Amino acid sequence: MISEELLSIMCCPETKANLVLDGNFLVSTDKDSRRRYRIENDIPVMLIDESEVLSPEEWAEIMKKHGK
Repeated sequence: MISEELLSIMCCPETKANLVLDGNFLVSTDKDSRRRYRIENDIPVMLIDESEVLSPEEWAEIMKKHGK
């Protein structure tokens, strides 16, 4: 699992926005890009080409869940 300390220094490689930990994913707090990066074997895959773009509704639900 990703520690809070590590999460606090990580950012979205595309927008430099903060990230939130949502299950086995890191989700960018940037409302325009809405990128989600998977975590495999406790290692975040922070490649833009490997990320997923969430729908506005799904992104908003995740942000609400995390108080963002």
